[in-house]
Amino acid sequence: MSEVVTASKFKWSDLIKKEDWWAIWLGFIVLLLSTISYLTGAFPFKSSKPGSWGAGTPIIESFSGKIPGIIFTFIVLAILFAIGVKFMGENVGKFLIGFAGVFVLATIAYLLSAQSTMSQYLEYAFWALAIGLLVSNTVKTPEWMKPAVKTEYYIKTGLVIFGAEVLFSNVVQFGLYGLGIAWGVTPVVIIFMWQYGTKILKMTSKPMVIVIATATSVCGVSAAIAAAAASKASKDDLTFAVGLSLMFTVLMMVFMPLLIKAVGMSEMVGGAWIGGTVDSTGAVVLAGEALGPVGGQVAALVKMIQNVLIGIIAFAIAVFFATKVDRDESGPAVGASEIWHRFPKFILGFIAASIIFSFIYEPAIGKEGVNGVLSNSKGFKGWCFCLAFTCIGLESNFKEMAQYIQGGKPLWLYIVGQSFNLVLTLLVAWLLLSGIIFPVPNIAV
Repeated sequence: MSEVVTASKFKWSDLIKKEDWWAIWLGFIVLLLSTISYLTGAFPFKSSKPGSWGAGTPIIESFSGKIPGIIFTFIVLAILFAIGVKFMGENVGKFLIGFAGVFVLATIAYLLSAQSTMSQYLEYAFWALAIGLLVSNTVKTPEWMKPAVKTEYYIKTGLVIFGAEVLFSNVVQFGLYGLGIAWGVTPVVIIFMWQYGTKILKMTSKPMVIVIATATSVCGVSAAIAAAAASKASKDDLTFAVGLSLMFTVLMMVFMPLLIKAVGMSEMVGGAWIGGTVDSTGAVVLAGEALGPVGGQVAALVKMIQNVLIGIIAFAIAVFFATKVDRDESGPAVGASEIWHRFPKFILGFIAASIIFSFIYEPAIGKEGVNGVLSNSKGFKGWCFCLAFTCIGLESNFKEMAQYIQGGKPLWLYIVGQSFNLVLTLLVAWLLLSGIIFPVPNIAV
């Protein structure tokens, strides 16, 4: 054990040599530049992506006025990621050449997701994953592109930036109602799915179990990414979890509002039900607004309160896997230094960004000011995620992934877990918001 502890001691050089730390530094650089740009107006710091097309608008119009912004986005991200690559001891020239190729594929993914009809159902993550899979399973990922296929590097940086969007003021806005629906149900669903996946289905990949459970109970893609990093899940595990989440998100987004209206459920209860169960934040907003203004507001609030749990749950998963799942039962107990060694440090950046924007930014510049800063940073977060999902596809092979299907067990885990989530969330939402037990909260729209 003494040897493990020695190997796990913190080294100051890790701050400039390890990917997790660079994700934090780059994430905060984006947030800092976004802040300075908004507060001073001295320079524009906004990313750009292809605009909407289809329904009479030709595809070429998607790039109308967008090309300078897309080029600027490429330059900013290329420079930032290259700095980290340099300090991590890798070849910057090869990285930049490969990054150009990955960025082009990500741009195509954004272009497809901007099609006017499909944009209502499938987000960029689906198209990025699909394009990467198409390349890797047909012509194969080119060797020159591989130095820039850095899935976790992009994911972790995007999550640090995303942390700034998770504001604790959202918890206050909906009070105990939101806490009961979002925080009360989520841990129960995760524990239920973990027990079902490991004890009943006896799935061999425990990281896949926890990634699917977290994606189902929290907020889909972002939660799956954080859980995968915390549990050291393989990229194939993450690919399956994200694929399941995206597929069922589309179905739930379309059919849940129809069901809610058909049975005469109130907007508030229906919105809370959608917010607590539909995996994607974007899909939650669309589905909630299909009920009406109150339903849309409640759905968004519940989902945002739920998002606050991402960092907390990822931290808990990292500790649980280090001390229980991955621990050698015949060996000595895992100490704090080993937990620190295994812990994904970027989660600290996510939590720090959330705290800073919640308790420093918001009191200082107000909600409007925070939204102004986030309007700059959100685009770069989206590009980081789009690059990451493109890379997941580029690294995945269908033949190699077949072994992870495990006789359809991941699908059963999701279906049973999401069914439990739907029933429990509806029950809690009805108890809290129907007005039978507690007074109905006043939601301004």
